[in-house]
Amino acid sequence: MQQRSQIRRLTRRSLLLVLIIVQDLVPFIGNLPLGPLSITTMPITVAVIAALYGPIEGTLAGTVWGILTFIRAFVYPSSALAPLIFTNPLISIVPRMLVGLFAGWVFWLVQKSGRTGLAASLGGLVASLTNTILVLGGIYLFANTPQVAAGYHVSQNNLGVALAAIVGTNGIAEAVLATVVVPLLVIPLRKVIQRLAK
Repeated sequence: MQQRSQIRRLTRRSLLLVLIIVQDLVPFIGNLPLGPLSITTMPITVAVIAALYGPIEGTLAGTVWGILTFIRAFVYPSSALAPLIFTNPLISIVPRMLVGLFAGWVFWLVQKSGRTGLAASLGGLVASLTNTILVLGGIYLFANTPQVAAGYHVSQNNLGVALAAIVGTNGIAEAVLATVVVPLLVIPLRKVIQRLAK
């Protein structure tokens, strides 16, 4: 029985990690272009995994996402800025790892009150904000160079303003999307998982 449970857990983990890999590599799945914005949807997936299976699984999913971002910056950069930014693991890996951890913690704490929908919404919100704030904050702290500033079409002195503008546009749109979508996925999936576990 214990061996069967371990096999089931490893199979589930493998499938979830394959989902992260596919979403990251296939265009228009991990990033949705909406007019002038490009919405990152990966925090939604990581938040859903963290809500369904806990902070440890969420952290693992986020770490895989971060490692993919790190590797792609060297071999298949998503933009001209990626090699200048995401080759630093403090920007590419650590924030994504914390996305799953924080989302899982928030969901677990709020869900104890019995409010699954609210817990999932707040988990999605925290996941999105964690990614936005830590990645852009990491860029400002660790990649504040003339080349990076030029990639954002500003001088180095104005890089902070440009990053703040991204928080106010992309960041808010991603946070709203995650807050709405995560509970729409978590609530029915939890019911299915609970039914299958019986």
